[in-house]
Amino acid sequence: MYQMDITSLSSKGQVVIPTDIRKKMGLSIGAKLMVFCDGNNLFLKPILNPDLKVFRKMASESRKYAKKVGLKKADIGKAIKKVRNANRT
Repeated sequence: MYQMDITSLSSKGQVVIPTDIRKKMGLSIGAKLMVFCDGNNLFLKPILNPDLKVFRKMASESRKYAKKVGLKKADIGKAIKKVRNANRT
């Protein structure tokens, strides 16, 4: 459901996000937002901190899988280097 409010641009280019919207989105002081522009519209998207439990579980499962298939740290380094080199051209 869309929520709409009106705000103003300060002389420093700052925008205040109305309290109701900040609360609804769970935004607090220091929250990071991505800003998108399509030429006519501005979009703000919160950058949420990842859930460390989910990240740790994913890392653990990745390590188990790598061990199962015999993947070594050197293999990962080679794959990263290959992708980086491919993206430079």
